[in-house]
Amino acid sequence: MGFHWKMRQLLVFAILCAPLCAASSEYERALEFYSHTDYQASLNLLLPVQNKAAAERALIGQNYFMLGDTKHATEFFQQAVAAEPNNSVYYHWLGRAFGRRAEMGNPFTALGYASKARQNFEKAVELDPKNSEAINDLFEFYLEAPGFMGGGMDKAAKAAERIAELNAAEGDYARARIEEKHKDYHRAEQHLRRAMELAPRQVGRVIDLAKFLAKQGRFEESEQTFVAAEKLAPDAPKVKYARAATYIETRRNIEKARELLEKYLASSLTPDDPSREEAQKLLRQVSGG
Repeated sequence: MGFHWKMRQLLVFAILCAPLCAASSEYERALEFYSHTDYQASLNLLLPVQNKAAAERALIGQNYFMLGDTKHATEFFQQAVAAEPNNSVYYHWLGRAFGRRAEMGNPFTALGYASKARQNFEKAVELDPKNSEAINDLFEFYLEAPGFMGGGMDKAAKAAERIAELNAAEGDYARARIEEKHKDYHRAEQHLRRAMELAPRQVGRVIDLAKFLAKQGRFEESEQTFVAAEKLAPDAPKVKYARAATYIETRRNIEKARELLEKYLASSLTPDDPSREEAQKLLRQVSGG
């Protein structure tokens, strides 16, 4: 399961917690630290707060999640959900924490964690059918998980339709993922190109196509697409990371991949970008460390 997060999720928190933000300078400063990926500094501000509000507990959970401490993240998201049981965003993050624990756990615990991830994603969507991030992660679960864990292609297809209702470009990306699972690469590419047409200013849509072309061994076309992504968003760190990761995955241009990762690590990142830990792991991989 590939659980990703977006900066607009941070904006959702800011909107939901406006009354708290007005009263809690610690929360405001912690949110600022979080937005600049200084998760430990954010925690240092929030953990000593007495009588923590749900939003503070949720932000603590996010910080732990970003730091890879999924156990503590789960605990704080559960506290946030208990305090505000109708909050879709909190259920979604709780699902992400359980999903990450399923990915990292042993076979004896992974099944239970995966089931809890699905249940919380479904609860988040039930509470807010327009929570696009929750629907996207639920789609990923249905697509990747076997039937006995609650996954399945029929469920994924229905989720893709819900995604398309909210965001046409994202819907085409979801349909591309389904076609790729079916090994219909021609139709998958059509959907990816359609997603680019629908959202011509979103660099992520261009990256999606570049990565797909590389997986198909169409390296020259992939390179041209990455160049287009760089022209569209010259300062976007995620383009450097995606290009480096693609080189490593396809075992080519390793020196260029190392250079891109070093530049990525020197960039100013946000929670929307892959973590520094992920980039450092790739860098160690290409450096033989």
